[in-house]
Amino acid sequence: MTKIDSILNSRFRHQVLATLTVCVLTFSHGIGLGWLSPTLSKLQSDTTPLNFPVSVEDASWIGSLLGLGSLCGNIVIGFLQNKIGRKACIYLLAPPHMGLWILIYFATDVEFLMIARFLGGFTGGGCYVVFPLFISEIADTNIRGTLATMLMLSVNIGILIGFIISTYVAYYIIPFCILTLPVLYLVLACVLPETTQHLLQKKKYADAEKSFFFYQMSNSKPSLSDRQNFENLKSIIENRNDEGSLSYKDFVTRDALKCFATTAVLLFVNQFSGIFAFVNYMSDIFLNSGSTMDPNTCTIIMGVAQIAGTYAATLLVDLFGRKILMLWSIGGMAVGLTAFGVFTFYAQTMDLSQYSYVPLLLMAFVSFVGNMGLIALTLVVLVEIFPAKIRPICASVSMATLSFLVFAMLKIFPLYMESFGISVTMWSCALVCAISYVYLFIFLKETKGKSMDAD
Repeated sequence: MTKIDSILNSRFRHQVLATLTVCVLTFSHGIGLGWLSPTLSKLQSDTTPLNFPVSVEDASWIGSLLGLGSLCGNIVIGFLQNKIGRKACIYLLAPPHMGLWILIYFATDVEFLMIARFLGGFTGGGCYVVFPLFISEIADTNIRGTLATMLMLSVNIGILIGFIISTYVAYYIIPFCILTLPVLYLVLACVLPETTQHLLQKKKYADAEKSFFFYQMSNSKPSLSDRQNFENLKSIIENRNDEGSLSYKDFVTRDALKCFATTAVLLFVNQFSGIFAFVNYMSDIFLNSGSTMDPNTCTIIMGVAQIAGTYAATLLVDLFGRKILMLWSIGGMAVGLTAFGVFTFYAQTMDLSQYSYVPLLLMAFVSFVGNMGLIALTLVVLVEIFPAKIRPICASVSMATLSFLVFAMLKIFPLYMESFGISVTMWSCALVCAISYVYLFIFLKETKGKSMDAD
């Protein structure tokens, strides 16, 4: 517990508590994601709890509007995080999420569910912009990767809980229970100071000093070393401010252009590997896979695999680094998806019922390795890879692009699977992983231990 690189070190207590606070909202957001898959099946059945029908077209819009909401959240929070600060943006993310569950409860038409899903996406998009930046600014270099991956771990735990409660708990009980989470989140967020970096950028030096010592657990009696570290950080921020405002030249340097290319590949493989679409359409995938196992049971098992993969990332990211986990993840997905496609291809012409467990094993493997690197670390790498001066803007634009790709993939995936079949769909996703693996093996830079304040 006293190791310098352990999150249990008492020196990091406030950093860990701040991370757990924001994870309350990402956990609740994950419940909203997991809630959809089993609930859509109920809403389209004869035993729907609502008094209006939900068509296949309606269901596709309910699913994909998450992406448009996320895009708006990226843009709005990305614009505001430097204007009003990280902490104010942290507050702003709770009301839309509360609106999600309120609209679900009072839904009298399908438009209520569409707007609710949009609001849920807005919260998620905002979280993925400001939370990684917030954690990167408050966290010590030795534990930054671990704390950042806790965001996706909390999302995946929420997804699993969402799968379970939407399967076994009555429709109208769920919103009442989940609304307590954003309320708890707002209460806990009140004690968190603004990040030191933002306060220094706004020249609020007294508040910045208090913030620095709070997150370093030295506010009662700062050591000489802590004071020197604060002065060093202050000097770095002041020098950056003296360089003047951003210009287009900051975005066309050699290093920046390399970062843009790597980011483009990461964003593309993050969505077109299919790993996020699988969460939304998992039941349909297992129905078409040739497996005779219960699709809802398989979906819950997949939620466990997601959590296991993300938890493995939290344990290993600061030990082995970002690049090796990312490559292991993408390479493993390519292998697993290829094998899944082969099984479903032969299941169409051969009796493989005695091997009905194979699709579950293969998809669980894909989910595990995908969450161990690609899902858990994409946000971490997107924040760490860019030069400090352009990082907030580039991270926001990257997340906005990712949200658009989420919308596109959620609309395309079921249509692609219907047109070309599940085998071709899986092989296409595997091809995306294979090509991305080669590029990232050559060009992805390791960002473990990189300073977030000086390039």
